[in-house]
Amino acid sequence: MMRIYAIGDIHGQYEMLLEAHDRIEADRVRTGDRDALVVHLGDLTDRGPDSNAVIAHLIEGIEAGEPWAVIRGNHDKMFTDFLRSASYADQRLRIGLDWLNTHLGGATTLASYGVDQGLFRRKSRIQADAAEAVPEKHIAFLESLPLYYETPDLVFVHAGIRPGLPLRDQIEEDLIWIRDEFLYDTRDHGKLIVHGHTPVERPMHCGNRVNLDTGAGFGRALTAAVFEDRRVWILGAGGRTPLEPINGDGKLAL
Repeated sequence: MMRIYAIGDIHGQYEMLLEAHDRIEADRVRTGDRDALVVHLGDLTDRGPDSNAVIAHLIEGIEAGEPWAVIRGNHDKMFTDFLRSASYADQRLRIGLDWLNTHLGGATTLASYGVDQGLFRRKSRIQADAAEAVPEKHIAFLESLPLYYETPDLVFVHAGIRPGLPLRDQIEEDLIWIRDEFLYDTRDHGKLIVHGHTPVERPMHCGNRVNLDTGAGFGRALTAAVFEDRRVWILGAGGRTPLEPINGDGKLAL
């Protein structure tokens, strides 16, 4: 039996991240499994108040020997792309929508690094200040993140996979951006896909996939879960709660 933990989209919620780690640590102590891996499902940045502290905390923990893995999310990529070029615009975004837009939350990420965005400042000036303010260590960390983490029973990925395509042939765009083609596909993917990216009100187990993005970026909960092979529990203040599969009609699967 393999035990592994996962945390959904963090989106700059540093205090929530600390609480999630505390819940995982309590479960580790209870089980005696202090070395079990913790996978963070990406979108470390944007919308929440302290992306800077989130990234610093993860870097420091990994350097101190914590068994943590971190996967790249689309917001993490948009952040580093902006730091490299103010003119970059991801093709998955609507025309006229860029990372600094309030809806995407890039402005709050820059604020956590002390970047003055001003009402009338040119984007090129903001980008130049951001490139100077954000430590190169943070940039290198985000750009080095893998796109998925795989075990014999599970695949941890930010957004999902292109159904029917072997994992080795998946492309970055799908792994960090895909939605409908993956979310509405009910086929067995071979392994249970654990993902975030698409906010839901509560953790969701659909039989072939588990969604752990519960909207921390919008002030809702940050979910931590534990997997033992393909069995899943959500970690709350009082410990574990089983997460059971549901059918397509929202009813519990038999």
